[in-house]
Amino acid sequence: MSYNLITILGPTACGKTKLGVALAEYLNGEIISADSRQVYKQLDIGTGKDIHEYTIDEKKAIAYHLIDIIDPKDEYNLFSYQSDFISVYNEIIKQSKVPIQVGGTGLYLSSIVQNYKLIKEDSSINLENLSDNELKGLLKKNRQSIHNTTDLLDRGRLEKAVKIAISGNKRNHSSKIIFNSLVIGIVPDREIVKRRITARLKQRLKEGMIDEVEGLLKSGITHSRLNELGLEYRYLSLYLQSKVNYNDMFQKLNSAIHSFSKKQMTWFRKMEKEGVKINWIHEASLEKAKEIIEKVEFNFEAF
Repeated sequence: MSYNLITILGPTACGKTKLGVALAEYLNGEIISADSRQVYKQLDIGTGKDIHEYTIDEKKAIAYHLIDIIDPKDEYNLFSYQSDFISVYNEIIKQSKVPIQVGGTGLYLSSIVQNYKLIKEDSSINLENLSDNELKGLLKKNRQSIHNTTDLLDRGRLEKAVKIAISGNKRNHSSKIIFNSLVIGIVPDREIVKRRITARLKQRLKEGMIDEVEGLLKSGITHSRLNELGLEYRYLSLYLQSKVNYNDMFQKLNSAIHSFSKKQMTWFRKMEKEGVKINWIHEASLEKAKEIIEKVEFNFEAF
């Protein structure tokens, strides 16, 4: 068996970017991000882009893709990610470099690693006469798991999600685009991850995460949109609206990130149950990754 992609996944604060960059330098590769929020411009501190990590020894920069590609006012979905991923993948292959997918967004990772069928929204489906509860029932019936719970809160997003789900998001075994990815997962001890999450949140607040959100509001991003953009933006939005005080905001956000980390691991375990082999390592160790990579064969070809 030969592989045509390397994927590095793991829960938040496990060191995915660090390992991905080290591996890209070692293999002459480039990074393709699998993060549903880092695609947005201006969402820097809150999403943990840490762009400086892509530079080695202040000299060599590792190329990265699907980061800072869309305005935060706009929507970006799974179909967009799959399409953009394939385009970037082909560009990397044509340069005779190694594509390395790095991230923690389960649905994005699965769509590539498990070869989900490329789908578009079916605009012919008329859902106007259905109640919200009926729509939610359709969504749950046609989608095995709900990745973005904000789809259930907004009527427009709910209708869009149902149309996409009904169009079909099952894996496509007939397409010529088939990824066979070597998957390396990073899973540090749970207590280590917990400490890192809390320490990182404190650091990001010191680095100006509140100022970042205030800047987004000044640029025209609404509090409603901030709520859709994920945990950090949701809780900082509440704080800036004086709906929670600083201490409550920190404690609730910290707790929510810990819960999110657990949900990420649940998704990865689900991938394993569905047949994905994940080679787990306990730290972002280049040497451990090398040991896994050197045992397999690769055959990189553009689609």
